[in-house]
Amino acid sequence: MIGTRLFTLFRGQEVGRDSYGNRYYEERRARSAELRRRRWVIFARGQEEATLVPPDWHAWLHYTTDAPLTGPRYDWQKPHQPNLTGTPYAYFPPGHDYRGGRRPPATGDYEAWSPDAPPLEAPAALAALPSSEA
Repeated sequence: MIGTRLFTLFRGQEVGRDSYGNRYYEERRARSAELRRRRWVIFARGQEEATLVPPDWHAWLHYTTDAPLTGPRYDWQKPHQPNLTGTPYAYFPPGHDYRGGRRPPATGDYEAWSPDAPPLEAPAALAALPSSEA
């Protein structure tokens, strides 16, 4: 981590920050052997978690865009959320043990595979295709 801080101090130029407080940097000058300047992020609060990078900055970090996508947001766009696994806000589907462990009864539309079952017939549309074997 100290090496990253020193590299940032001597060679980095801050490009911006996101709503989580992460700071994004780009190399001041490209190295002679490389065609593009390096880009990196210094995470806020020292928590290095890749899901804390919002999509607009992710696109910039991976050279998908030349500038961060900081334009207007649409009503249908949800705000970015990091991975919540392992937190109290994690998603637990109905029937999960942490949500009571009760699942609705099976509806009968599922049939388990059996190795002894006869093979399925191909649909008529596939049977009409010419064979690739010579």
